[in-house]
Amino acid sequence: MQNPKWLSYKAVHPGDHHTVVGNVKLAHALYSPQLRNYRDIIVYLPPSYAHSPDKRYPVLYMHDGQNLMDQATSFSGEWYVDEILEWLAKDEGLEIIVVAVPNTGAERINEYSPFRDHHHGGGKGNKYLAFLTNTLKPIIDRDFRTRPDRRYTGIMGSSMGALISLYAFFHKPNVFGFVGAMSPSLWFAQASILTYAQSVPRRAGKIYLDAGTREHGDGHMDDLTPRHLSRRYYGHVRRLKRILVRKGYRPTKNLLHIEEKWANHHEPAWSR
Repeated sequence: MQNPKWLSYKAVHPGDHHTVVGNVKLAHALYSPQLRNYRDIIVYLPPSYAHSPDKRYPVLYMHDGQNLMDQATSFSGEWYVDEILEWLAKDEGLEIIVVAVPNTGAERINEYSPFRDHHHGGGKGNKYLAFLTNTLKPIIDRDFRTRPDRRYTGIMGSSMGALISLYAFFHKPNVFGFVGAMSPSLWFAQASILTYAQSVPRRAGKIYLDAGTREHGDGHMDDLTPRHLSRRYYGHVRRLKRILVRKGYRPTKNLLHIEEKWANHHEPAWSR
């Protein structure tokens, strides 16, 4: 097992243009033997972590890690995960460790889908999940005070990150007990995830699912294409909800579906 050196994120990235808050650690260049590549790993630790040495915490693995906490590294704005969790800890006493796993740029789509799309790629999703579960999770559980069993281990992402999260929830039921899928790219590879979700057994756990009604934007007054594509987008999400309900997931009990009017496919919506 690798032994990464966990450094203070603020020490590694000083300066006012970096916007990370709270107790955040970073390990450089963790190697994935499954994918044969390297990436930094970012870990957010709750406010009580430093002064509660006997306390253990649930863990949420999140994709597109460079977009979650730092405006300086984000693609088009951060999610403010760190600020939100600092507020939740103070206001509601809700604390969790977040493991932010950055994408690797050109390989993002390949790693975020187990299904092969003729036009867009994909197909390395199982290797990516093997990296998360067989390489990264044992390191996180060793180096931090986690609650390692599936009930307290979740996975979350947006767009293609939501696609691989949904797949992980069903494909790795011994690891993940809850999932967050924001604006999931269910259309990918001819909506193969819908067929997959229908075919697998029901997995115990909780599912969060959302979409906006303007995932593809508004377009101009004389161009209905973006609106038509948006309807198809959230239509797929509604179809997935119906599949999940038929499998036995109960709305508001272990399935929460949010459809936000006018919301687009971008970071501010996912932050909300």
